[in-house]
Amino acid sequence: MGFLNEIGRKTSEATSRIARETKIKLKTSENKHKILDVYEEMGKKVYEKHVREEEIKIEEDLKEECAVIDELAKEIGELREELLRLQQKKQCPRCNNEMEKEYSYCPNCGKKQDEEPTIFEEASDILESVEIKPQNEREARIVKDELEEKIAEED
Repeated sequence: MGFLNEIGRKTSEATSRIARETKIKLKTSENKHKILDVYEEMGKKVYEKHVREEEIKIEEDLKEECAVIDELAKEIGELREELLRLQQKKQCPRCNNEMEKEYSYCPNCGKKQDEEPTIFEEASDILESVEIKPQNEREARIVKDELEEKIAEED
């Protein structure tokens, strides 16, 4: 029975991951379409001012639309990062090529990839950056020591 339970668990995990990936892709597509709609509105605004022979002040006239696009683009970037994490991939900072996490060099452009911090290194950095209340200093020191041991074990 353990074997069947394991197959069921793995199937459930895979289905959940695929569903999450699909949701991310749909949200990304939706945001891209919203950006296209904003671009269209921007073009209409500029053209209407042109037809009325009014002065076009890009900074003033399109500030709101640019802010909307900035926010949508930021969300698309976050969704892309989440999708890469789910797919166990990373993106080359030079050419934006997607590749397996373990690659040391980009197969597209050859750029050496930075080593990504381990979960223990990330946790240690977070612990260093937060303010710890005096009553929690002892526990924080214990956690920090354990993280340092795990980091040393990885090296």
